[in-house]
Amino acid sequence: MKPMLIKLWKDDAGQDIAEYAVMLAVILVIVIGTVQLIGTHANTVFSTVASSIQ
Repeated sequence: MKPMLIKLWKDDAGQDIAEYAVMLAVILVIVIGTVQLIGTHANTVFSTVASSIQ
């Protein structure tokens, strides 16, 4: 049993996938935050332009 646990402890095959998943999650949070910020600002600009045209 002990050799099997040592082998599992030293095995780092799935480490790269976990790192990519964390990077993807961080990038998605940044993109979603940016889109929401720009979307809110763009909505305000379009509303102002539309009201000035009428």
